Amino acid sequence: MISLRYSSWIGFQPGMTGNKQDGMHEEIKVRKWILMVFSAAVAFLVAAQLIPLKRTNPPVETDVSVPDDVNLILRRACYDCHSHETVWPWYSRVAPASWLVVSDVHRARNKLNFSKWDRLDGRHQIKMMKECWQKVSEKEMPPLIYLLAHPDARLTPADRELIHQWSLSEGL
Repeated sequence: MISLRYSSWIGFQPGMTGNKQDGMHEEIKVRKWILMVFSAAVAFLVAAQLIPLKRTNPPVETDVSVPDDVNLILRRACYDCHSHETVWPWYSRVAPASWLVVSDVHRARNKLNFSKWDRLDGRHQIKMMKECWQKVSEKEMPPLIYLLAHPDARLTPADRELIHQWSLSEGL
């Protein structure tokens, strides 16, 4: 039985002639090609693990001053990307997912970083708060790809309303 399976894998079966052998020869080529592509993909994934990525959490300079209920929401739904208090999940160390996670965190910190909130002057803080509300109200934040891995970051209507009130209160 084992020899029959092996012989069918390599394409040789006793009594085969002509077109049957040609068809089996093509099947062997396809299988070899699939094996080569699979091997190359595995080699790429292994090599990709060797690319160093900067997953850092610099010291928090200052934290945004918000009411406690808003603070809880921001920490639950925003701080992993928009602060220096990122909790780096296990997949942030496995390429190619790590490339996406690290890139997203660095891009988010550059756009808005709650750990550097006091670096912003009052007008810029108000502008960022309004932008926060705009992104939250349009359900752009937190992004869907983040919510798939972090369902606890999903914002309820009550959460959204608290963020809205915060953005209005500081903007007056």
